Amino acid sequence: MQVKGQSSVADKMEVNQAKQEHLLALKVMRLTKPTLFTNMPVTCEDRDLPGDLFIRLMKDDPSTVKGAETLILGEMLTLPQNFGNIFLGETFSSYISVHNDSNQVVKDILVKADLQTSSQRLNLSASNSAVSELKPECCIDDVIHHEVKEIGTHILVCAVSYTTQTGEKLYFRKFFKFQVLKPLDVKTKFYNAETDEVFLEAQIQNITTSPMFMEKVSLEPSIMYNVTELNNVSASYESESTFGKMSYLQPLDTRQYLYCLKPKPEFAEKAGVIKGVTVIGKLDIVWKTNLGERGRLQTSQLQRMAPGYGDVRLSLELIPDTVSLEEPFDITCKITNCSERTMDLVLEMCNTRSIHWCGVSGRQLGKLSPSASLSIPLKLLSSVQGLQSISGLRLTDTFLKRTYEYDDIAQVCVVCPYTSPES
Repeated sequence: MQVKGQSSVADKMEVNQAKQEHLLALKVMRLTKPTLFTNMPVTCEDRDLPGDLFIRLMKDDPSTVKGAETLILGEMLTLPQNFGNIFLGETFSSYISVHNDSNQVVKDILVKADLQTSSQRLNLSASNSAVSELKPECCIDDVIHHEVKEIGTHILVCAVSYTTQTGEKLYFRKFFKFQVLKPLDVKTKFYNAETDEVFLEAQIQNITTSPMFMEKVSLEPSIMYNVTELNNVSASYESESTFGKMSYLQPLDTRQYLYCLKPKPEFAEKAGVIKGVTVIGKLDIVWKTNLGERGRLQTSQLQRMAPGYGDVRLSLELIPDTVSLEEPFDITCKITNCSERTMDLVLEMCNTRSIHWCGVSGRQLGKLSPSASLSIPLKLLSSVQGLQSISGLRLTDTFLKRTYEYDDIAQVCVVCPYTSPES
């Protein structure tokens, strides 16, 4: 299965060719792996006119699998019959051969291969030094490789220069044009949690005509974030992919990947850092196609618009999930100055129909510098069962006489405490 096929594309891809007769001949072939041979089985019932003719023919066919002649796939490999498709992220490999068709010895042969894209011209030649001489019926061979990183039109320019026995210097070149196609369609969505966490959903669709084995889909975060991959489940002390053991993506199928990003402590403490447009990171995608041919894509840096919190942000650092009815419970609030000025804050606690605050309302919190944070423990209780929303906090900046209201900060489940039945 490691055999490499060679398919000549000179007839179909050549754009320009020198009209002068030269002593040397240039051939360019793309190197690709072969494909499994397929046949079209033809069968009929025994009572039909052909009888067992078709089954006997298929058994005598060397391309069919013995004992399973009606299968479409055979045991043989087929060398590529045309240039085929080249997709972004794959490695383009080509075999270049210069053959001396004359009866003369040719000297100072220099073979150069360049790849022209829409934005740049790349030198793919393994060696830029000239060969001293080339005898009749001998050849110079070279294999070039290039990881395709641009879509659109590509032109392979092969140039040959040499000197004849009479000292005449000759030169010719050939152009081979091909298109690079897009293999995957990648779409991303961002979801902001109540905390500083950010959830990234990546939708990846296979837009080729053949299945892909998804070897790796990972997120490389920026320096501001730590990432947790949410595409695995724990089963029997082992981590298993949510897509199963055989991670194949059929043509036109779409797969969704989920990641959780959390700001690093040194950035989370600075309220002014994560503002506006922030860089999240980039996706790294590796796949394999026919007979293990590998492709790789990296997206550009993913960006998201950070949510605005106004001048003052209030978040919860600690809150229980479930509390008992009419029993006090503790929460911890974090107040962050997101403005560019110093604030002098006063905290007021207003009771609602179901939430009752315990403690002194209207207490001074002191001055809070820009980007600084303050953690405040608070105590409250609920007089109503069920899922209750925590509301009623007010922060007043005494410098500007401006009040900031915070309602529906979080929710807790209030249950009746358990009492043992009377015996």
